[in-house]
Amino acid sequence: MYAEYLTLLLVLILSFVGHNMTVVYAAIIVLILKAGGQIFGFNEALTYMGSHGLNLGIIVLTAAVLVPIADGTVTILDMINSFRTPIGIVAVTAGLLAAMAGGVGVPLMQSNPHVIPALIVGTMAGVFFFNGIAVGPLIAAGFTYFIMMIFSHFQ
Repeated sequence: MYAEYLTLLLVLILSFVGHNMTVVYAAIIVLILKAGGQIFGFNEALTYMGSHGLNLGIIVLTAAVLVPIADGTVTILDMINSFRTPIGIVAVTAGLLAAMAGGVGVPLMQSNPHVIPALIVGTMAGVFFFNGIAVGPLIAAGFTYFIMMIFSHFQ
């Protein structure tokens, strides 16, 4: 019954020790939603976060990425010029591949929920041991999809 709390507390402690405050805040939010649902009987908040949190997070992340356009730091000319340097072309390509990976990652997680714990473990390991950022499960699901498609062609 309390295994979920212990697991979330472990994630919280490891994230705090690893100085990854993003995961600390996320774990606190989920713990509050979990406890609030059990104490006050409003489990809908946790359910809502589970079903809509990814889309809300993507919206906030995309809005943050668009701020440099809004404040004039990045202009349309800068965007056009990004195609004129090798690093710009690589960055555009990487962005394209990441978007494609995310696009197939969501359906993979929906159709194969058993892969989610492995994605979480891999992402948390990347955060703890390689100073990564916990945006990995979505892209990792996309990479998983691509790798599985490659393997399926050789069978």
